[in-house]
Amino acid sequence: MQDGTRRGEDLNAAWKGLQEERIDHRFKGLPPDAEGLTVVELARQRRELFGGGFSTPVLALSAEALEHNLTALERYTGRHGLAFAPHGKTSMAPQLFARQLTRGAWGITAATVAQARVCHAFGVRRVFLANELVDAAALRWVAAALAADPGFRLVCYADSVRGVALMDAALAGASRPVEVCVELGAGPGSRTGARSQEECVAVARAVAASPVLRLAGVAGYEADMPEPSTERVTAWTHRLTSLAEALDEAGLFAGLEEVIVSAGGSAWFDAVTGVLEEFGQPLSASALKLLRSGAYVSHDDVQYARLTPFNRVPDEGGLRAAFTLWAQVVSRPEPGQAFLNAGKRDAPQDLHLPVPKLIRSLDTGAVRPADGLAVTRLSDQHAWLSVADGAELAVGDWVGLGLSHPCAVFDRWQLIPLAEPDGTVTDYIRTFF
Repeated sequence: MQDGTRRGEDLNAAWKGLQEERIDHRFKGLPPDAEGLTVVELARQRRELFGGGFSTPVLALSAEALEHNLTALERYTGRHGLAFAPHGKTSMAPQLFARQLTRGAWGITAATVAQARVCHAFGVRRVFLANELVDAAALRWVAAALAADPGFRLVCYADSVRGVALMDAALAGASRPVEVCVELGAGPGSRTGARSQEECVAVARAVAASPVLRLAGVAGYEADMPEPSTERVTAWTHRLTSLAEALDEAGLFAGLEEVIVSAGGSAWFDAVTGVLEEFGQPLSASALKLLRSGAYVSHDDVQYARLTPFNRVPDEGGLRAAFTLWAQVVSRPEPGQAFLNAGKRDAPQDLHLPVPKLIRSLDTGAVRPADGLAVTRLSDQHAWLSVADGAELAVGDWVGLGLSHPCAVFDRWQLIPLAEPDGTVTDYIRTFF
């Protein structure tokens, strides 16, 4: 009880810290005249994005699109009988984790212990660490967190007997076992994961033999296979469920109340879902069929707009791009050329360049489509903009850019205005990268 009380006090302090953090020079794009206000004080002012003193470039997250996306995956997973642990690495925003959990998420997925520590600090009770965990210092933190907090659960991967041995050594004497899923790779040329069922069985036996580990299930990531397709992802997911059945038949899940069977990123979750639904509940313990898509929360205008499974199954729902990066025209040095005051430090270009969506006239405040504009290059602090003949664009005008790759958007901004459709900013989303 004493540990639980202390834990509650720590969480209250963590959430209070988000609201009471002071606005200062660390947070780009926020109004300079708001310096010294707390986040909650600034939010209560309900400033307008264009006339409220925000400086460009400024990233805005649409409250309406965010709500739509949260609802879309809540309904999708509920309709198909799936548990959901959205990948937290996308946003690393505890406020968004809380909204996902409130909507029924089983837990939050992380990729590193640093991310898991953020989840734990803000009260996430279940963390699915979708990665190999062999770092001794990280494992010692996991052991300490599990010992100090009986309500905390962390599950991680292993894909080799050597990795299991390293975990076993680092956790010697741990009071609670660390739960482990055997990771099945998506075939030659894919990312991590044991390549064959035989290797997976050997890893599972090594986990089951450890006094400080507990075999929790099977998992993997399908999207990094070479040339993924519905057929190839479906076939791989069948391999995953077959692996679960083989480990169960070998008695390696004995004593478990549930067995985790987890897959499903943001690009192929429809194919994964089809197999997991068909899988039913054939194991000696209940199967927790766990989807882990993360990019859905903000979606985007290019990469995931093209890749989302809702393009293949439109009757199942859809997602909306929630980010707009607003930048200003700072130079029109020659015909057909303009420069914006946002660059690589503000917008990702690892997958695609930003896409101009809107122009807001500095003189009139009128907003129109950004017809005739294209970003051709990013410098550190400038976007190179081609301007077609006849397209009107003046120095000082605001250009709203659509972005690609949600993970790489969130990690460039520490405090992001949450804006209503009319531009009123009602909250600020804090990220932890």
